Amino acid sequence: MTSPFPQPDPPLPPWQTLPTMYDLPSENPEEPGLPDEFHDLQPQLLSRTLRLSQSVTDQFFTGAELNLYYDSAHPQWYKRPDWFLSIGVPRLYQGRDLRNSYVIWQERRAPFVVVELLSPGTEKEDLGSYADTPEIELEPLQPVREASETPTAKGQKSEKPPSKWKVYEQILRVPYYIVFSRYDDQVHFFKLVGGKYQAQPLDPENSRIWIPELEIGLGLWQGEFEGICRSWLRWYDDQGNWILTDAEQERQRANQAESQLLQVARNLLQTGMSIEQVSQITGLTETEVQQLQTE
Repeated sequence: MTSPFPQPDPPLPPWQTLPTMYDLPSENPEEPGLPDEFHDLQPQLLSRTLRLSQSVTDQFFTGAELNLYYDSAHPQWYKRPDWFLSIGVPRLYQGRDLRNSYVIWQERRAPFVVVELLSPGTEKEDLGSYADTPEIELEPLQPVREASETPTAKGQKSEKPPSKWKVYEQILRVPYYIVFSRYDDQVHFFKLVGGKYQAQPLDPENSRIWIPELEIGLGLWQGEFEGICRSWLRWYDDQGNWILTDAEQERQRANQAESQLLQVARNLLQTGMSIEQVSQITGLTETEVQQLQTE
């Protein structure tokens, strides 16, 4: 029986009605490019040393310099974190496509960790009320427009997008927020406690951040990455060991294999085999075998 009082259909959820990543711009041509090479290399190291155990999740996504659209009431507003990690989302958008941007009302998961790399003139934006006068004199960058403001009627005051700090703390409620300055190698670690970021104490001689939910930590490592030797943020495991990149793992396996082969050659020499025989068995040159014999 048809009701004489037809009921309207319930409103559709935002992920079905609001713009998707295909509709929103992935870059702003009025913005400058990356401020320096460090902003390219550091996020690479963070992604390449990230190893999450299966007990944490089998789905995660890391983004670097990717537009993060955060407010369904202002679909054009975005922030552009230097690096972030989201848990519980597939590596590919909807399991099939590379992301042009990260749209909160589509993904329905806010980042779990955000890392910002301090740039000249961005201290207040990145650190909020914790911003101090930098110890090093830096030339300020020109102001960057975050996004187009929402059109308003003539005479009305347009709304201004909130700062990164407010977006991460109050809108997205990102649990862990890290700010790193390459100019003085200073790390700021903030944890969301009771809805507010609280600065966490760090050892200035050994800046390390343990994140129990992920079962890994983030620390300041002095070493060489992509031919550049300096201080870098990178992940470490529950034993305190720095997690290796894929290239470092390959070099480690190659070194281990070489060490094992050399030990086999030494053992064969000790049995009385000739240099020529050991060379034929191991594939080492006779010169290499002779060097082992003289050690």
